[in-house]
Amino acid sequence: MRIAMWSGPRNLSTAMMYSFAARKDCAVWDEPFYAAYLKTTGIDHPMRDQIIAAHDADPESVAAACVGEIPHNQSLFYQKHMPLHMVDGFPRGFMRACKNVFLIRHPARVVASYAKKREGPTLADIGFAQQSQMFDEVTDWLGHTPLVIDSADIRADPQTMLTKLCTALGITYTDRMLCWPAGPKPYDGIWAPHWYGAIHQSTGFGSAEGALPDLPPAYQRLTDLAFPHYDRLAAYKL
Repeated sequence: MRIAMWSGPRNLSTAMMYSFAARKDCAVWDEPFYAAYLKTTGIDHPMRDQIIAAHDADPESVAAACVGEIPHNQSLFYQKHMPLHMVDGFPRGFMRACKNVFLIRHPARVVASYAKKREGPTLADIGFAQQSQMFDEVTDWLGHTPLVIDSADIRADPQTMLTKLCTALGITYTDRMLCWPAGPKPYDGIWAPHWYGAIHQSTGFGSAEGALPDLPPAYQRLTDLAFPHYDRLAAYKL
């Protein structure tokens, strides 16, 4: 089984990848289209040149690998995807061979976290609009809404929510998914030194989050733009 987990940045996405990697029956792939996204758009991101040099930047090749042989003879293949990476013209047919899941997080938390790593984010940078559009696309060809899971629910009760997710996917839950070793992982993207500092210090999911962060006016306006997209998908969450 191939699981395509679609989320924006700063959204518990790396922790979820570590969780599935800890199962021992699951290969994982960290943001397959990131290099292709950077090369195609020309956008300036931290470590841009290194990412393009180190990872496959051909979207056709990446898409083929997403549905190719599962690495390491595993039975599951967890792919950590970002909707914002799927720019116009990138192949999406591979998605039909995957179980597509949408991981969401309140935009105030996303904006606050993202701005610490890259200042001045726009709506396009944080992926809510693209995630919403992709959710509609998958719904259209499935004939029903795909799976949605909220990062706040996972942090509040990881075992319950991961059990629900595994049941919905038709796979067996294991307590292995609750913890992982600290430090960098061999399957991290080359961008990990910039983005993954906190998660590398962790050995499991963080505790439940507190109150929403206070944001400066510009970031609050960005949150307000993103919120309708988040709220619409939240209506379908597990």
